[in-house]
Amino acid sequence: MIVEPIETLDIPELKPYRTLRGNTFGRDGSFVADSERVVKMLLGSDLEFVSLLCTPVFFERNRSSIELAGVGRVFLGEKALLQEIVGHKIHHGVMAHLLRPSNVALERMPERVLMLVGLSNMENVGAIARSAAALGVGGYAVPTAGPHPYGRRAIRVSTGHVTRLDVHTYENTIETIRYFRRLGYTVIAAEAAQSAIDLDDIDTIPKKWVLLMGNEEEGIANDVMKECDMVVRIEMEPGVRSLNVSVAASIIMYRFVRLACADSTRFA
Repeated sequence: MIVEPIETLDIPELKPYRTLRGNTFGRDGSFVADSERVVKMLLGSDLEFVSLLCTPVFFERNRSSIELAGVGRVFLGEKALLQEIVGHKIHHGVMAHLLRPSNVALERMPERVLMLVGLSNMENVGAIARSAAALGVGGYAVPTAGPHPYGRRAIRVSTGHVTRLDVHTYENTIETIRYFRRLGYTVIAAEAAQSAIDLDDIDTIPKKWVLLMGNEEEGIANDVMKECDMVVRIEMEPGVRSLNVSVAASIIMYRFVRLACADSTRFA
């Protein structure tokens, strides 16, 4: 491990820390994560680190974890210097540059999958990833045209728990749904449609399922719903059309997993 104290950010290897923001990734598929909680989670994952940028205090407190994670290069700078990257106070004094894991093929996805259709908010993408990891929904299918769960803001909101999920990025929504069905999955759309089944009325769930969550404002288009095996809605008070998509996803995932584990003590 190379440990390099720095007094300037004008170093080519530090450029990603300034440029890989939002949903931007490097040509090598790399991304930047920040905050102490997230970076500590990533240090315990199987992800490959390009480098770590942190304060001497963080480095000394976490040196053993950094070494175990196989971090090859660590840049040490005082907090005032690191703050110049973000333009405001950096609360935890650590950022990491890592390689995004390879896209998981649909054939290798787990039995429970959350599929996004048209979501535009990175925080929702991250919040759903965190809930999926917590509830044991191990697959996350996201469109290439939308926010990626390894995007800088999304991974921070997920508190790094996206690393517990198998992530697949897809090009065409309908073709992907059809392929899931050919693989034996039951595809279920979450939408407040007239034809939808109330969540409370579902008393069984197939072993392999895909839950579709749609755009925050427009929901799921009719042509997409027609490709699904079922449409489900969460019962709500009159005059309330919908919940935040991350909240709705969490409620439905919990219900589905609970049904699947009805004979176990997992949630007892």
